[in-house]
Amino acid sequence: MRITSALVDPALLDLPWSTPLEQWPAEHLVALPQGISRHIVRFVRLGGYVYAVKETGERVAEREYDLLRALERIDFPSVEAIAIVADRQTDDGEPLDPVLITRHLQFSLPYRALFSNTLRPETMNRLLDALAALIVRMHLTGFFWGDCSLSNTLFRRDAGAFAAYLVDAETGALHPSLSNGQRGEDLEIARVNIFGEALDLQAAGLLHESIDPEVVCEEVVRRYERLWHEITYEQQVERAARHDIERRIRRLNELGFDVAEVAMSTVDNGRYLVRPKVVDAGYHTRRLLRLTGLDAEENQARKLLNDLDAYRLESDLTDEQQAAHRWLTEVFEPVVRAVPGHLRRKLEPQELFAQIIEHKWLLSEQAGRDVGMRRAVQSYLADVLVHRPDEQAVLGVEVPTV
Repeated sequence: MRITSALVDPALLDLPWSTPLEQWPAEHLVALPQGISRHIVRFVRLGGYVYAVKETGERVAEREYDLLRALERIDFPSVEAIAIVADRQTDDGEPLDPVLITRHLQFSLPYRALFSNTLRPETMNRLLDALAALIVRMHLTGFFWGDCSLSNTLFRRDAGAFAAYLVDAETGALHPSLSNGQRGEDLEIARVNIFGEALDLQAAGLLHESIDPEVVCEEVVRRYERLWHEITYEQQVERAARHDIERRIRRLNELGFDVAEVAMSTVDNGRYLVRPKVVDAGYHTRRLLRLTGLDAEENQARKLLNDLDAYRLESDLTDEQQAAHRWLTEVFEPVVRAVPGHLRRKLEPQELFAQIIEHKWLLSEQAGRDVGMRRAVQSYLADVLVHRPDEQAVLGVEVPTV
């Protein structure tokens, strides 16, 4: 047996590598919701963390391991590659397939586990938005997926929406940039795969009757194309209308994308031709992390930053860093601490706070005045959170929050 690992954990040696993965005893396994996969996949717990173990070919495992490590270095939303275990043999000397080990993404679920009975149109729309945004971000970085699908994606809650993460990279390739043909091929693969997945849900009676599988697969492409156009199109502006350029950059920031530079050239009619260079998603995530140290999804970060900015305005604080420190210690942390221990496994803290902000707004609208954070927290805990499913319980194991 040979282990190539990015994680120094001797516990890896204690797993039953001489046994085919399909026959691993239950004492080593963790019960987790699992998406559709062409490979045998099992979940194990080591050192307080949960890992996915996938049996595959050696060259495929090595290629996927390298790709996932490369994506991690550029902060792309994907699972983290941990190790490859090769040269496996049974006790009788029979060769066994190598395995790829990845770290399970906390609070994430495959798309089939995001609904209990019937997938509603609203949930499907949010899943398609998240997948389209993931593919756009992927193509901006020069990554060709080659197997775009809901099954190869994990989803985390993101302040009323979802954030999508790549799970399977074995068909992918990382290039300096992608041609229109490569992007089109990825979209066509996505179209076919999602159509099949929607038909599968329909056949199982899990798709709402108003959802047409053919419309679903076309819709993810339309959403992708709208977002790609907004990010990449060249815009003509008047020389005196500099605010149009600033408005375009702010709109891209609102979509969650950072702008590294703006290319401008003159055209014959006395206008500027403007094209922003979008470097990556995560504009609000990075700003929140810089100010508070909180790591959140993009929509969560936007809501938390809005609350921080409102706090700064109400407190008449001019220094952004000082306002962020006081907001963290006087607003965010007291709200999180107010949650009883038996309810803390239901949502991660950032999602919890984002939902409480939304709940506070709804209560204030009903009352015709600001009801205050204390009342909003008490109402949310008693009327909403207590009735939510325990998301860490759904995952089957207590996953560390650090």
